[in-house]
Amino acid sequence: MIFLLIPIQDSFSELEISTNSKVYSPDHTLQVYGTGLPEENLILRLFAPDESITKFEQIQTNPDGTFNHQLLTWPEPSPTVPYGTYVVEVLSTEQNGFSKKIEIKFSSTTELISVAIERQIDTVVFAPETGAINQSFRVFIQTTRDGLNIGNDPVELLGNSQLHLPDGSSLSLKDYFKTLYAGVYYFDYTPRQEGTHVFQISVFNEGVSSKGFAATHVLSQNLGGINKQISKLNSILDETSNELNTLKSEISGFDDTLSTASTNINESTDNISTSVNSIEEASSQLNSLLFPIIASIGIIVALQITIIARRR
Repeated sequence: MIFLLIPIQDSFSELEISTNSKVYSPDHTLQVYGTGLPEENLILRLFAPDESITKFEQIQTNPDGTFNHQLLTWPEPSPTVPYGTYVVEVLSTEQNGFSKKIEIKFSSTTELISVAIERQIDTVVFAPETGAINQSFRVFIQTTRDGLNIGNDPVELLGNSQLHLPDGSSLSLKDYFKTLYAGVYYFDYTPRQEGTHVFQISVFNEGVSSKGFAATHVLSQNLGGINKQISKLNSILDETSNELNTLKSEISGFDDTLSTASTNINESTDNISTSVNSIEEASSQLNSLLFPIIASIGIIVALQITIIARRR
């Protein structure tokens, strides 16, 4: 008898995670601790508010399965580490990828534990849907925080903005922006490539970041030029149509002339036929008149020949 020994994994996963606080401010330390399997390799990840990975480290648990690790000392807020809600995740490499997550806050003060206040920046980008190569167009940006316009220096406020070109490259827009009025900015752009140009406007203000996007499809020429060509083509087609109508009218008159000429030719043919018949009748009558005369002349000639012959 053969026995198959199949390992059965316990449905209970030994993985727990905690942090030393729920809200952090700059210069505070993020300490992550918990339990897993003894001497198990764990992956610690910190996700930013935009779900990008801010921190990634791999650790090993103690022989008793515990761990306590300093994952991060919070820096001053920046576009890459802005204020907001972060997610700490611990991922097991030996328990079929089992993971646990916990949310924390990064703010200007830890007093947000008692009074939760979240600042939000809204970024709206206005760009034309279509453009043309070597023809400039204008892009507008409006930035608001809690419903109010943000009126900072655009180089500082929008300095991380980029333009993604059709060939896959990117262009920094840092030095392009001008202020129309507080909270509304613009820049003029002249495309050199055909295809879709994507404007990524990144706003960073008082530790909070926001992004807005707009796209413009650039053609070899703008729609205005195409409309002019279509109008010109329509004009040419109208002129051609008028000329065709004139030609049709002339051809119609020519048809009438041909019909009249054909009728005249038919009448002339009938007259010629009648004349030929008349000539034939006259020829017959002439023949009937000349035949007796010719016969008489022949008889006279014969008699003269006879008389002459007798005399000899």
